[in-house]
Amino acid sequence: MIVVLIVACEVGFWVLLAVGLALRYLARMPRSGAAVLLMEPLLELILLIVTAIDLKNGAPADWKHGLAAVYIGFTVAYGHYTIKWVDGHFSHRFAGGPPPVKAPRYGLARAQHEGKLWVRTVAMAVVAAALLQIAIWYVGDGGDTGSLHEWQLTTLRIVALHGVIALSYPGRTAVTGEADRPPQKTLR
Repeated sequence: MIVVLIVACEVGFWVLLAVGLALRYLARMPRSGAAVLLMEPLLELILLIVTAIDLKNGAPADWKHGLAAVYIGFTVAYGHYTIKWVDGHFSHRFAGGPPPVKAPRYGLARAQHEGKLWVRTVAMAVVAAALLQIAIWYVGDGGDTGSLHEWQLTTLRIVALHGVIALSYPGRTAVTGEADRPPQKTLR
């Protein structure tokens, strides 16, 4: 049931996002669109409550509860960023807004961009690890919490892997050796 709810929350996230942006830009109802977008956190709250009820009713703490915690952590850390990114693209495509700013491709600017994303991943891991620790305390010594501990380690692995990826960017430069300078236009 938890896995189905996680999938439902993910589908619900994208449906609410599409409806909110459609109301904002296509129907020209920005307040209604904002109200729909503000309902996004309710999905995670429902998932958290259902997960807690599932554990309270005696379900063994397993990978599904860990996945729910990581999903909630990811949504807390990356949800607003994702909504803002999609909003920029939707505004440009359907409402004549300015083109969205692209992430830098090379050099220090790209490294800083990746560093900011890595900080979001750290936030995801902190939220997920905290929720997992609360679940471990909630289950207590009488229950098997090995899976939840394993998910805590998984969040650390994710942070480490993303850190390695983020650190790999400063050495990359454009083919010409000039990092973030736009190409020169020639007159004919």
